[in-house]
Amino acid sequence: MQLVEIRRFPVKSMLGEAVPAADIGERGLAGDRLWAARDADGKFGSGKSTRRFRRMPGLFRLRAYAAEPAPVVEMPDGRSYSADDPAGHRAVSELLGRTVTLTPEASIPHHDEGPVSLLTTASLRALSQLSGGEPGGGEVNPLRFRTNLLIDGAGDGFPEDNWSGCRLRVGADVVLRIVRPLTRCVMIDMSQDGAVERNDLLKTLADHHEMTFGVMAAVEHPGRVAAGDLCTWA
Repeated sequence: MQLVEIRRFPVKSMLGEAVPAADIGERGLAGDRLWAARDADGKFGSGKSTRRFRRMPGLFRLRAYAAEPAPVVEMPDGRSYSADDPAGHRAVSELLGRTVTLTPEASIPHHDEGPVSLLTTASLRALSQLSGGEPGGGEVNPLRFRTNLLIDGAGDGFPEDNWSGCRLRVGADVVLRIVRPLTRCVMIDMSQDGAVERNDLLKTLADHHEMTFGVMAAVEHPGRVAAGDLCTWA
C-alpha cells in the first residue's frame, strides 16, 4: 500500500489544503482542525449540529491554509485574512450571516472522532460501484470525506473494515493504531471543493455499510509522512 494524498483542514469545516508532507503527533496532523468558527452561544461551526457544534451553512465557501501564528482564511472573492485578525472575523461573519470569531481549540480537540482519518482507494471504488460514482462520471470524489490520509491499495470491497486494532506504519517512523470505522454525516452530500451537491451518498452508506466509511486512528509513534510513503503493517 502507498500513501497517495495528505490533506489537512486548518479551520474546522472549511475547505483545506493538500500538502506533500506533514508532521504527525499525538493530536494528529500538525495544524489540522486546530481552529474553528465560534458563535455567540459558544458553539463551533460544523456541517452538523451536536452538543458542541452547530451547522453553519457557508463554511464550505471558505478555504483555510496553515500558517503561523494562525491559519490564513481565503474568502470566495480572493480576499485573505489571518484567523486572528478581527477584520477577518467580521468578513467571515458577514458571509455566514451570523456573528462569529475564529478561535483555536482549548482543552477539547475540534476533531469529531479522533486524531487521524484514513481512507483507501479500494473503498472509493466500492462506494462508486454502489452509488454510480459522481454525477457526470468518475469515481466518488475523495474530497467529500475530508480524509487526512488517502491510501492506495489493491483489492475489492471495503478493506478498512478489517483494520480495527491493527497498527499501520506510514513511512519510516509514523505508527498508527486503527481504532474504529468513521460514522458519516450529511456533509458528504454537500457541495464542496468542486464536488456537486447530491442527496444519495449518505443513504447509500446507511443502506449498505452501516453509515461508516474509512477509519479513525490514534498515533502510537509520531513522525513525518510524505506522499509516496509505503504503508505496511507494524
